[in-house]
Amino acid sequence: MNWLEALILGIIQGLTEFLPVSSSGHLELGKAILGVEATKNMTFTIVVHGATVLSTIIVFRKYIWELIKGFFTPSWNDEKIYISKILISMIPVGIIGFFFKKELESLFTGNILFVGIMLIITAALLAFTFYAKPKDKKISFFNSFLIGIAQAIAVLPGISRSGSTIATGLLLGNKKEDVAKFSFLMVLIPIFGANVKDILDGNLLSSQIETTPLIVGFFAAFISGLIACTWMLNIIKKGKLIYFAIYCLIVGLIAITFGIIY
Repeated sequence: MNWLEALILGIIQGLTEFLPVSSSGHLELGKAILGVEATKNMTFTIVVHGATVLSTIIVFRKYIWELIKGFFTPSWNDEKIYISKILISMIPVGIIGFFFKKELESLFTGNILFVGIMLIITAALLAFTFYAKPKDKKISFFNSFLIGIAQAIAVLPGISRSGSTIATGLLLGNKKEDVAKFSFLMVLIPIFGANVKDILDGNLLSSQIETTPLIVGFFAAFISGLIACTWMLNIIKKGKLIYFAIYCLIVGLIAITFGIIY
């Protein structure tokens, strides 16, 4: 992988991590188009995911700081309740990641036919939210778990993590702004934990990629992630997810066509 390919893939990761179009699916498509061998570039995937985690922390830094301060107060408060809901949402993806890590990694091999099918599923899920009646329910503990299940399913390349979690929250009748914030914050610990585990396992040390592409990819994903995260928050308030459903449908059909032909 050269620096230009890293730049392109980093921008793709940063934009699509927050937009409901599947970052993992677009990374697989990007690798296939650029001719980058997926099985040799898991390190790059780890690095750019870490970059988007950092961009999320920057965007929500004030709220995260309030959660941290509230967590260390002696009383049972709103901050501790919110953190408890975040932890509950992590249970499904934690189970998937712990018991099925190798099986998941086998899916990230540039199979664009599979990615195309999953993108169409994402499109259908986003389309459902267009017909859902807007409500202002607070995210309950049970809702947190259901949204967590959506996040666990979204480990499949082509299923949008932000799209599936936000759509699930909206279909459950939760407030738009609350769902968006919860969706972006609930992924911090799982991705951060996965990155730390990969570092401890020596996956970064065994990288076959030079340092320069990793650095370029990291900053490309970080900067584009900052832009996409802020943009997505405004999009959700206006209820414009149907356009992403159309986009996912088109890209999914193109990916399926190329997957069958080639």
